[in-house]
Formats: sequence, C-alpha cells, structure tokens
Amino acid sequence: MDTVIQQPHKLRGTITPPGDKSISHRSAIFNALAQGTSHISNYGTGADVQSTLKVLRALGARIKKTDGLINIVGGELKEPSNLLYTGNSGTTTRLMAGVLSGQKFLSIMSGDKSIRMRPMARIVDPLREMGASIEGRQGGRLCPLVFKQSNLHGIEYDMPIPSAQVKSALLLAALYADGPTIIHQPALSRDHTELMFRAMGINVSEHGLSLNIEPGQLNAIDVNVPADISSAAYWIVAAICHSNAKITIQNVGINPTRTGILDALEMMGASINIENKRLEGGELVGDIIAESSELNSAVIEGDLIPRLIDEIPILSLAACFAKGTTIIRDAEELRIKESDRIFTMQSELSRLGALVQETKDGLIITGGKLLKGSNHQTYSDHRIAMTMGIAGLLASGQTYVQDADAASISYPTFWEDLESLKVA
Repeated sequence: MDTVIQQPHKLRGTITPPGDKSISHRSAIFNALAQGTSHISNYGTGADVQSTLKVLRALGARIKKTDGLINIVGGELKEPSNLLYTGNSGTTTRLMAGVLSGQKFLSIMSGDKSIRMRPMARIVDPLREMGASIEGRQGGRLCPLVFKQSNLHGIEYDMPIPSAQVKSALLLAALYADGPTIIHQPALSRDHTELMFRAMGINVSEHGLSLNIEPGQLNAIDVNVPADISSAAYWIVAAICHSNAKITIQNVGINPTRTGILDALEMMGASINIENKRLEGGELVGDIIAESSELNSAVIEGDLIPRLIDEIPILSLAACFAKGTTIIRDAEELRIKESDRIFTMQSELSRLGALVQETKDGLIITGGKLLKGSNHQTYSDHRIAMTMGIAGLLASGQTYVQDADAASISYPTFWEDLESLKVA
C-alpha cells in the first residue's frame, strides 16, 4: 500500500496508541511459562506481538482471545512439530532464545529475511556460556537457530552493550539454571523484565548496574498493558513540530527506562506535559499532552541512547525543526535494526530537503530548512514508514510513502489515527 499525506492547517485530537510492544511480548511469554491462569488486557495489535503468540502456541501454550482479553493457561512447553517462525520480530526471536535454551527438547527458530540477517551472537554467546547447546548459520551468529536439550548453570556476565533484549534472554535462561546468574550492564536499558519477574515471584536484585537472579518458577499474573511510548512518540513530534497543534496521547507507559525520548525532546525545548500519572501493574502510566513548540538543537549521546534507541528515527525528524545543529552519536546499534536506520533516515530526510550528514554511529542534522514533500521508501521498516508519515504532516506539498502498510508491524491503525488528527 502506498499513501499520500499533505500538511493540514491544524492538528488536534486525542489518540490511544496500541499496547506497549515490549510489555506485550513479556506478558505473554512469562505467563505461558508460569503456574496458573492469566488475563492480559490491551495486548498489542501489531504483527510482532502476534508472532510471539504464534510461537507460544506452537510450543503447546494454551492461549485464547475472548472479549478483547488474551487468556493464558501457563505450564510446561512442549517440543514443536515444526520450525518456530518469528516473522519480523527481533524481540520474539531473542527472548525466546533464552526460553528455548532451558527446555528439554529440540527446537528450531527462524524469521523473515530481516531476522535472518540480524546478529544473534550477542544472545548465543552468553547462552552457550550458561551451557546451552545452540547451532545456527555462521556458527550461530545468524538464524535459523537450533536448540538442543541442555543443562544450564548460572554465570557472571559483563554485557558489552546495553540491550534489554540480551538482558531479558539471559534472565529467562537463568530461570532454568542450577544457581544464581549475575549480569553487569554498561548502562541502564528498559527494565520491564525485572519489574514483571518480581511481580511474578522471582527474586531479581539490583546493585547499581548489576542484576542478580535466582532460578525459580514464575506465577501467573493479570496484566493491563499500557500504550506504547514508542508509538506515542510519533504524535508528540507531530504536535511539537507543527505550527498549530495540540495532541493528547492517553494511557502511555512512562517507565523511566523508556522515557529517553521525552528527556531528549524536553532538552530541545518541547512543550510536553504529563497528566493523570498512576501505577498499573508496577508500570508508571500517564496521559501526554504535546503542543507546538520552538525547538533548539541538542547533543544526544551516551547513556541516553539505550533509553530512546527505537525513537531515534522520529527524533531525527524533530531535529530538522530545531534551531542549530543536532548531533546523535553512540547509536551504531541502529545499523542492525529492521533496516540500517542511520542510512535510511539520512536518505529519506535528505529527500525532504533537510541537511543531514551520516556518521558511523549516528547523524548530524542542521535544522531550520523548509521541508518539501517527496517520494519516500520505507525499506519494509515500520519505524521509517511512520516517521515519513509524520513528515508528511509537517512538510509542504505532498509526501508519498511507498509500502506504507509496513507500519502494521507495530501499529496497525497508524494511518487511520493520523487522518483523525488533521484539521483542514
């Protein structure tokens, strides 16, 4: 599907994005392993989180959807009769690697073309240190991955890069180990796994940037999944960069390990307010109100990067509207996402007329130049598709987005929500 967007005179409205992807993945995986029955409300609607449900069902998990709830009866997984297909979901692939490493059966896991090219050594190497028997392409560096029956033991592991996916895979494998596992993080990354594990009865202690987890049995819990802040970020940027806009985004998860995008935009002078703050299932939730702002440039780097890695494409668009030159560095991880997001953002923002320079680990963006709509590719990357959709609301003329339905990977109603905000 291709789509055409034109800048409206105003942006007004209230949006509730889909359930948070990270929490949706974890709520399903953890409850499928747990003792008892759970009910998950506002489970994500994107293709990635549906891939997680399909994989769990293929492993014998009893999952039903009724009245908008995902109902899961937890228990032991079973050997699958076929390859476990994770689609385009890196989170499904990497978290399930931790689960499958601890099972007493053979399993084979792979995904689409993008997943088969994404690096898996960062997961496979520490899991092998724990005793996991894993084989795969290029010595286990690429999918498909084969998991054989293993006996896992606890390890002490220094993570070379901050990654919630790597950390979560190791925490999941640690449930099946014969002793405690210690993980040393170089910087904070999203902590949904730790929060949910504790709520489900697992002993995870923190000492600075280090985590200590004891093996144990998860107990089922009900989860009300908050809206995804990564999805909310598109509407926040639309509001602050448009000259006449005010948008409310409801029920958004504002876990401090995920709000790097809010911190970065507030550093740049964005007008963002959070109302109705509350705790739901251990996660901080609130309603975000964003409106037209005058932005200044900033340097986005260091420990902030893991807290906004998924939001850098839309943050790059915001930088085009800031006075001065914004520098994004320490983000080389972007090169191995669904697309090379450093290259793709440099390419697509340049098509709009923005002044963007690609570096090894980020972007240099000089703001203030009028953006003009153009013809844009999405590289089958949902975050690029949605970023260019927002660009269409902000650029003069018409913006053409090819393969726009890539957005459905994480946000199936994105284009409908976009249209709902436009005021002629």
